[in-house]
Amino acid sequence: MAKFDKLSVLVKMGQAPVVPVFYHSDAATACAVVKACYDGGIRAFEFTNRGDFAHEVFSEIVKFAAKECPEMAMGVGSVVEPATAALYIQLGACFVVGPLFNPEVARLCNRRGVAYTPGCGSVSEVGFAQEAGCDLCKLFPGDVLGPKFVKGLLAPMPWSKLMVTGGVEPSEENLTAWFKAGVYCVGMGSKLFPKHIVEAADWQYISEKCKESLNIAKAAK
Repeated sequence: MAKFDKLSVLVKMGQAPVVPVFYHSDAATACAVVKACYDGGIRAFEFTNRGDFAHEVFSEIVKFAAKECPEMAMGVGSVVEPATAALYIQLGACFVVGPLFNPEVARLCNRRGVAYTPGCGSVSEVGFAQEAGCDLCKLFPGDVLGPKFVKGLLAPMPWSKLMVTGGVEPSEENLTAWFKAGVYCVGMGSKLFPKHIVEAADWQYISEKCKESLNIAKAAK
């Protein structure tokens, strides 16, 4: 069962508007990354469903976070169908993110009071997702759509809450552009977790990058 409901998750994402997007096959490494992000001020973390037995790793992370990161909302990403969403919700996922919009996933998540953030690449897709009860929509891929797309969408649909993922970087120029355009929060993956940093177990670097990114985002909002 989700530790935090839909509204609580959305508040966390709004207050600390950077959502790390990460996958690792080793549970101990993944837990260390989650703790580093938490120490850096992150309060919502997306673990992607990208490898064999990823759900088993996620199960360990949720248990770890419950003790070591009590205010962290753990979610799952790269979900494209309801069966996978149900599996992760049963393991404690507080939110579900996908690269696309699947109305059946929305139906499932709504039934359980879990936030569903589907990937949308057009104004119409965002509209369809909102009709299905998706309070926060993911603009993906962000580096293709760009900040101008955010501005263009919000002009006729100012009530929209948007998270952009794909091409987001922990730099002042990049983050400021997205938040000035009007995004609610951003999802950030490889740029926040360089491979050599993870391999070196430099968790302090990750904590500092999270703090820096959050400060930039909050200043630009």
